[in-house]
Amino acid sequence: MMAISVDGKIAKDKNQLANWTSPEDKKIFVAESKKHGVVMMGENTFNTFPSPLPNRLNVVFSPEPKPDYDNVKYVTGEPEKVLEELEQMGYKSALLGGGCFLNSLFLKNKLISEIVLTVEPKIFGSGLSLFDIDAEASLELNSLEKLNDNTFAVRYTVKYPN
Repeated sequence: MMAISVDGKIAKDKNQLANWTSPEDKKIFVAESKKHGVVMMGENTFNTFPSPLPNRLNVVFSPEPKPDYDNVKYVTGEPEKVLEELEQMGYKSALLGGGCFLNSLFLKNKLISEIVLTVEPKIFGSGLSLFDIDAEASLELNSLEKLNDNTFAVRYTVKYPN
């Protein structure tokens, strides 16, 4: 799940806060992430939040091991192993909340089953893309919802080639 600009950027750079998105985007992110109970993100994305997301497990992919605290679990290594561990912990699904590197890694490994985008009325011109690898998948539209006068959410099922 990501917010994107009209030109397909998730941020101007790795340090940009999510303060450019609408209140409706934040509301849908909270609802979706609480539904899953766990949000996976890269360390750069995690560092853009003022504090860990409450009432859900924050799984932070980091290049170096770090100690867990409260509802924050640092992980290193393969996403498949992290998903197996989450399943052993009792989670039935997990929300991937970015950024670009982690989105790309999960797509490359065919681990994304659904993409939820909030399209915001912004143009960044340059910045971080949703994905930055050579990978292929087709998308099947599940829903399109107008969130406010200028913002909409789109939900796709991901279909990978054989």
